[in-house]
Amino acid sequence: MTAKKVWFITGAGRGMGTDIAKAALAAGHAVVATGRNPDKVTRAVGDNENLLAVKLDVTDPADATAAIQAAVDRFGRIDVLVNNAGNFYAGFFEEITPEDFRAQIETTMFGPMNVTRAALPFLRAQRSGLLVTISSTAGIVGGEFLTAYAASKFGVEGWAESLAPEIAPFGIRTMIVEPGFFRTELLTPESTRYAESTVEDYAERSRQTVAAWQSMNGLQGGDPAKLANALIKLAELAEPPLRFAAGADAVGVFETRSTELQAQADAHRGLSSNLAHDDA
Repeated sequence: MTAKKVWFITGAGRGMGTDIAKAALAAGHAVVATGRNPDKVTRAVGDNENLLAVKLDVTDPADATAAIQAAVDRFGRIDVLVNNAGNFYAGFFEEITPEDFRAQIETTMFGPMNVTRAALPFLRAQRSGLLVTISSTAGIVGGEFLTAYAASKFGVEGWAESLAPEIAPFGIRTMIVEPGFFRTELLTPESTRYAESTVEDYAERSRQTVAAWQSMNGLQGGDPAKLANALIKLAELAEPPLRFAAGADAVGVFETRSTELQAQADAHRGLSSNLAHDDA
């Protein structure tokens, strides 16, 4: 049996957040499960004496501060912080409104920052903790129709990787999780917003892409319950990985990206390596 820990999970009212909360409770841990509607969180996760459902809109720094304080007031500490809350604004860049693009960044990039900023004083004080950030393979490789989402996930990747050495001296570990396609609710109408087709040059590609995404909903290969259990195991490691490729498709993305970067480094190696001042 592992020691009982306190898990703080954002976006726990549905999807992967619910599965992570259930897995942590099943493993004997205490869970602070957050969402915009705490009653919905409780219904999704189920009643449990080790569960505290708390209201949290991750885009609101005041909400983040209050939710973290509520967790500490109830359980005395936070051992594992899981930044999971997210949504998906999809579309071609020219057709995504500036407001929607900014909303994507606010939720999936600044959201984790708001929650982590509120939690770090407590984690530093206890000189321990694990910061888990749910990113995406879209944070490794960008793609058509993903400009807003990938921008937010690339931002989260750079932030979390840079934060890791800043907080490591305080005993706080960091893990970035890059799921591939999992059968979550990300592609449902509640989580996904498609840009309105406004530019004729994109019209047919937009129609085909939206149809493809919609047809994929509910058929993704990854099992979120298995990923949740994997996170419970990884959280027990003395040295969890900085990045965890979640799913066989994610492993493939890692490998392909690695190969592409090496090829790009080699393609113009001579030119790249001869840009120093002549007196250097």
